[in-house]
Amino acid sequence: MGSAISLVTVRFQTRELFVSSERLKSQAQELDSEWRRLQLERAELARNARVSALARTELHLIPVTPDRTIYLPAPTPAPEGRPR
Repeated sequence: MGSAISLVTVRFQTRELFVSSERLKSQAQELDSEWRRLQLERAELARNARVSALARTELHLIPVTPDRTIYLPAPTPAPEGRPR
């Protein structure tokens, strides 16, 4: 009798674990799918063309040209032993 009850208990626990395992596999697949979707969305948001268009339209930025560039002279190194 004890053996039969033990067998039923073990089978019940096995079924519970199987259902839990399947549920976790399904959740893992959903998370993997979500991860891939987020990766694609991130790539789309970071495209150079999109960033450039937003910079021009929303931030009113213009491309840098050589005539608008200010060049600063390089600092001269301090002589040995003397702090700058």
